[in-house]
Amino acid sequence: NNPDVVHRVQDPFFLTQIAQTFKDVSNAIDKFAPWYLDQLGMTSIYNHKVYCRQALTGGNYALLNTTTFIPNPDYYGALLWHKVMGSKVLSVTHKGSPYLRVYSHCAKKELGISFVFINLSKNTSFEIDLFHDLNLNGGSPSFEFKGHKEREEYHLTPKDGNILSSVVLLNGTPLELSDSLEIPELKPKLVDGLKPISIVAHSIAFVTIRDFNAPACS
Repeated sequence: NNPDVVHRVQDPFFLTQIAQTFKDVSNAIDKFAPWYLDQLGMTSIYNHKVYCRQALTGGNYALLNTTTFIPNPDYYGALLWHKVMGSKVLSVTHKGSPYLRVYSHCAKKELGISFVFINLSKNTSFEIDLFHDLNLNGGSPSFEFKGHKEREEYHLTPKDGNILSSVVLLNGTPLELSDSLEIPELKPKLVDGLKPISIVAHSIAFVTIRDFNAPACS
């Protein structure tokens, strides 16, 4: 019911404040014994193994519509996270706008690494180029990054550009239940691995690169 919630979820500086909460929890665990997708990425960095939503249905931010039980956009975000992001967290940084959030894990099940890009800006799109951090491990990267194979990309955008829409698009197609009420298949689009990753305004993108062989993911 907070009238500022729409603005706050697009403010990277507000979102970053929650990091201190996760730091405090992580410190407590060490002493005595870790937007939704942004918090999944952030909590993973602080070694949280499980993130539990308060409500599947009911309340103001359930995964399912409280009347029809049709999945809300967050449901598909969680489903894609489960499908794409593995359990090992990787370090990733960028030098661009604070309105672009990025997290990376080892890819789920198969070789490679996966990213989630969150564009909080309503006006600005970003073009992403990936490269080795040559300062890592004394200037000798111990991983292989070719980037020649096609990437798997899942781009989530709001219907009609309205971030309050109850319908989310996957690669331009509305995610809707089938006539038999089945969850639609989540298929990636394949993109030339040599091209920059394009993240449009007000979107979330899951990207998997299969020919990035990081030791942590072996």
